[in-house]
Parts: sequence; C-alpha cells; structure tokens
Amino acid sequence: MERQVAIVGSGISGLLACKYTLSKGFHPIVFESQRSVGGVWTQTLETTRLQTPKSVYQFSDFPWPSSVTDDFPNQHDVFDYVKAYAQHFDLLKHIKFNTKVAGIDYEGPPDEEMRSWSLWGGTGEPFSSKGKWKVIVEDLESLSTEIYLVDFVIICVGRFSGLPNIPEFPPNKGPEAFRGKVIHSMDYAAMDNEKAAEFIKGKRVIVVGFQKSALDIAMECTFANGVENPCTVFYRTAHWNVPDYLPWGFQLGYMYFNRFSELMVHKPGEGLLLGLLATILAPLRWSYSKFVESDIKRKLRLAKHGMVPTHSFLHDISSCLISTVPEKFYDKVEEGKIKLKKAPGFCFCHNGVLVEGEATPVGADVVILATGFKGEKKLRDIFVSQTFQDYIAGSPDAAMPLYRECIQPHIPELAVIGFSESVSNLYISEMRCRWLAELLDGTFKLPSIKEMEKDVTKWDEYRKRYSGKNYHRKCIAALHVWYNDQLCKDMGWNPRRKKGFFAELFEPYGPLDYVPSSAAS
Repeated sequence: MERQVAIVGSGISGLLACKYTLSKGFHPIVFESQRSVGGVWTQTLETTRLQTPKSVYQFSDFPWPSSVTDDFPNQHDVFDYVKAYAQHFDLLKHIKFNTKVAGIDYEGPPDEEMRSWSLWGGTGEPFSSKGKWKVIVEDLESLSTEIYLVDFVIICVGRFSGLPNIPEFPPNKGPEAFRGKVIHSMDYAAMDNEKAAEFIKGKRVIVVGFQKSALDIAMECTFANGVENPCTVFYRTAHWNVPDYLPWGFQLGYMYFNRFSELMVHKPGEGLLLGLLATILAPLRWSYSKFVESDIKRKLRLAKHGMVPTHSFLHDISSCLISTVPEKFYDKVEEGKIKLKKAPGFCFCHNGVLVEGEATPVGADVVILATGFKGEKKLRDIFVSQTFQDYIAGSPDAAMPLYRECIQPHIPELAVIGFSESVSNLYISEMRCRWLAELLDGTFKLPSIKEMEKDVTKWDEYRKRYSGKNYHRKCIAALHVWYNDQLCKDMGWNPRRKKGFFAELFEPYGPLDYVPSSAAS
C-alpha cells in the first residue's frame, strides 16, 4: 500500500521533503497556508538580499540560472529560483495552498505504553500498523475543516515566520502607552513596497533589533527620510556582522567551512585523538577569529561607532548570529541618517521610547520590532497532545531535543526539518531530507531511544560550549561537515567527498559535494 506522508509548509524544507519522499515512491501531501511556495521568501523587504553566497545556497541538482550573476541575489531572484525548482520537479500538484494545519494528533497506543518503548515508535521502524497521525486542516478561503489520516508527518514550518516575538512590558509601559504606531518587522515585510515606503516616510522611526531584518529596515528608512528624520536602531548586543565573505581578501570558506577548521573545535562524539587535536589547535582557532575580527573592524569602522563586540567571531558563527551588513550601512551612520543606540531594555511612553537607565525618552512616530519569532512555540502548538508538546519542547536548560536535528526520539512517525540553523539552510535542509527519505525507505534504522538521547545531549554540550547563552538556536554552522558526515554514514555513503588529501582537508564543503550522482560510495 502506498504510504501517505503529510508535509506542513512549502518553504525550502517542505519542497525538498516533497521531492525526496516522492523519489522513494511515497505519496506526499503538502499543506501550505500561503498562496505560493517559498516560505520566508514570499514576504520580504524590497532591499533584502541572500545572506550567503549563492554557491552554497543552491539545490544540488538544480543550478542557479545563468541570468543571475550576483553572488548575493536579491529577493526576487531567490523567490523565482525556489518557484522554478518546484515547477521543474512537478511538486505543485502535491501542494494544497491556503490550507492551515490547525493541529496534529497521534492515534495509536496510549501514552503509558509509548513511555515504555526502548525503540523509536516501539519497533524502530518509521511506519507502524498501530498508529496514524490525524492532521486537522483549515481551508482559509472556504473556512471549512478537513481531517487527513496519514502514515508519517514532516513538519517544515521553520523558525523565522508566523508567530512574532513581541517583548513583554510592565503595565501601562507597553505599546498602549505610545501615541504612535508599533508593528513587528513581519507586518512591515508583508506590505507592498509602495505602502511600506509611505508608512515610514517623514516619520521618526525606531527599529528594535540588530539582525538582518533590522538592518534592512533601517536602510529603507534612510532612503525614505534621509538626515531630516534619522532612523534610530536599538540593539542589546553588538555582533560580528560581516561586510563580505573575504576577510583581508581571503575566502571565509577556507577558514570556517572545511574539515581543517573543524579540527580546531571539540566535536560531539569525538574520540581521544580528535579531542587532543582540538585542544592543541586552540591558539590557531583564536588566531582565526582575531584575523576575521580585525578585517570587520577595519572595513566597518566598528571602533569609531562603539560597535566592537565583546565576544569572538567564532562565538557568533557558532550561534548563527552572522548577518551580512547592507552596503554603505555605516556610511549612513556617519552621515547621521542612522543612529545606533545600545538598549539593554526599554519601555514605551506617550512620545516615544524610554531606554533603561535613562531619564529622557527617544522621540518617535513609528516603532518597528525586528525582535524575531517564537519558533519553538509555533512548533509546539501544532501538537494537540500535551505529552508531545512537552517532548518537543524538552527541558528549559537544553535546546529542542532532536536526533540528527530531525527526530524527537519519543514521538513516533514524525520528523522536523528546517528548525536547526547552519551556514546555508537550503543546503543543510536538502541533506536532512535525503537522510529522512532513506530512513523512510528502510536503508537504515535509528539506534535505541537511549542512544539517541545520549547523542542529543552531546550536541547540546557542544552548543553550550561554543554558543553560550545562544545554544537554543541549535546552530551547526561551525560543524556542518562533521554533522553531514554523520548523515552520510547513516545512509551508507562515503563522507569523504573530495578528490585528494589536501582538497579533502582544506577545500570548503558545499551542496555540490553531495550531488546525487556521486552519492553512493
């Protein structure tokens, strides 16, 4: 019988999950609440560009069109590329647009029996004759509700959309106390270009945040208002945002995205030799960070603006907190069109925003909160069962417990794709979808629940060591080759993808190293 697989979301991860489950003969049904594929690329700012070079943000079997010549394509080119991928592999016919998944509920053995399992799903198999998932779907046009029974669920909702993270304020000190307008960056991105420009034109704008969306919005404010109404950017912590991927003319990939760079980092599950080597190479790891930091400080004149971070570049790249600074951003700061203001905390008052520790408010007409999203809550709330909600959330002092960043050991017949971050989320999502397709096809089996939990703990310890308080972001950017090695070994592939010893050690790894034609070892 043909196995039916429900996929929640048709962003990058959802499309890849659809394509690779189809390749194994399964029957995917993709539920998408929007009118189009593309996920976060369906609603972006006019000035948004790709954060990473397109050479690492591409499908392994679908190259960028020759007409796209920029290393960092604009949002229109990226959106067109993603749509072209869906069309090329005939994925659209499997997608139900304008359908929102209101909840998923597992119909199977009682919780007591599932708690006694030593293997995933009781048998270690991805499918079970004892249980199915009930997917409750709302049609956003007809407002009708439909229920689907499926054999497996793949959640691809991502963590950077849908549920905005709005800071909490004391009573009468939140947006309700402010006479102006307060919106989240998600709402600003949803406006068409003309409406967005009109919304900020002639206004005193405060942007809260210092990641990519905040920087892009600040730049759009400078185009609309100039020096007459400068945009104020509130930030809590300065980060090593990069002007380019060429520190001192040297490709960043040769410093952080190859096997040699990962020898300098303590890895989950490493042996005695690799652990000793990482300790010996610690001074070189420190030198790498200082080399990149010095270039960023020079190009962006960070010291002049009081924006030199107190932590290392390795910390930021291990936390996936590296953004590409918009061209001429700091020129706008020097021209007085952007004002940077450190704000460990803030609250609203009638005429503007009051920064913690200050007596005089910053006047404003508009405040845009580029404060991220509640990705964990969005994912947790998909589950009807409180037990499964608790499983997916994990403990407060650990990151979301996903084996291989895909499988919650205690939740049967379900995978999560695209929640953990890396250098290029497209590239790593494709690897995970290929791994998952092989798992569903019976190529390999998962270890026991206890063994999976031990592995999850080791990765959590790694993140706490290198990401500090940001370990919840589940970033694998500084260890993506090591991570892919584990996926390759599971699938029976040769993890060594390069030709020759020096190429294997020093050349950066990317999506084309894992092209399907060279998959089998």
